[in-house]
Amino acid sequence: MPITEFLTRNATYFKDDIALVEINPEVKSIPHVTWREYSLIESNRSGAFRKQLTWGEFDVKANQFANLLLTRGVKKGDKVAILLMNCIDWLPIYFGTLKMGAIAVPLNFRYTADEIEYCLKQSDSDVLVFGPEFIGRVEEILDKVPKVKNTFYVGDECPSFADSYEKLIHYCSSHAPSVYITDDDYGAIYFSSGTTGFPKAILHAHKALVHSAKVEHAHHGQTKDDVFLCIPPLYHT
Repeated sequence: MPITEFLTRNATYFKDDIALVEINPEVKSIPHVTWREYSLIESNRSGAFRKQLTWGEFDVKANQFANLLLTRGVKKGDKVAILLMNCIDWLPIYFGTLKMGAIAVPLNFRYTADEIEYCLKQSDSDVLVFGPEFIGRVEEILDKVPKVKNTFYVGDECPSFADSYEKLIHYCSSHAPSVYITDDDYGAIYFSSGTTGFPKAILHAHKALVHSAKVEHAHHGQTKDDVFLCIPPLYHT
């Protein structure tokens, strides 16, 4: 089955259970803080550095983004580039892209402006989703990628050349779009690191993404009660 069905299933059976957690301690200004003291810092900051989504909320946000793309004329098979640091919105955006039949194109957050331009052109991307760390790089190359008709900004203080992801998804339906997807449909384009030249694009069908998930589980045997700490960048996991 398509990998999006795993999210739909979990949102049905485990709706109120926590699915995703983002923690940003930001304790650099406090010298000599140890891991034993971090729990005290977190509890005293009123949860300011912790965000979380249940499986139900995860699914709703994915559906909202899927419907946002549809309202902008994005069609099945179109490409949606994701240029974000690890954050709690990364996976809802990724799964929302797949839910409406588009192809997700995760981009390395270390890419220069030239490399971003190259990957957008190579992947034939129609949409770019980006965060505050990339405003300068995106603004520099946006006129050079005319195929990119929609740019969505994830964060505060949206630049004038983009639309606010957070504001727009609230006006979109929380129900899954009625787009027929099979496990043979393409789901994602991942780029190589580009250490020996420009990055190379690799196209994956849904069944390849599902296979990766199954292999991950076979290696580590996670259960529903386990918590997985994701240290690597989400763009290549």
